[in-house]
Amino acid sequence: EVQLVESGGGLVQPGESLRLSCAASGFTFSSYVMSWVRQAPGKGLEWVSTIDRDGRRTFYADSVKGRFTISSDNAKNTVYLQMNFLEPEDTAVYYCAATLYPVSFALVPAYFDYWGQGTQVTVSS
Repeated sequence: EVQLVESGGGLVQPGESLRLSCAASGFTFSSYVMSWVRQAPGKGLEWVSTIDRDGRRTFYADSVKGRFTISSDNAKNTVYLQMNFLEPEDTAVYYCAATLYPVSFALVPAYFDYWGQGTQVTVSS
């Protein structure tokens, strides 16, 4: 059974940090391009970040560039999202997703093969 299980969300104040984790099982993790996407209340899905299969290339939305860092550990079948200097606009449910498509397609949620259940991140004072 394929599973992507996110964890690490929570309530933080502006300027604080969180680290999200996504543990994968049931598929060959190292073969997949991994992404994080988010959905703010009342809004559509927003692509956040992608990491290539070997972890050498990473990509970020302009809204999070310089504040968020994606990484992966193929030995642990886990992808991470380190989020620093969080802003209220970062409030959303964060999902990790996996795709076999080339990395350029991993910026488009329609091409994801697997999704996690999401973890809530709330940034509020």
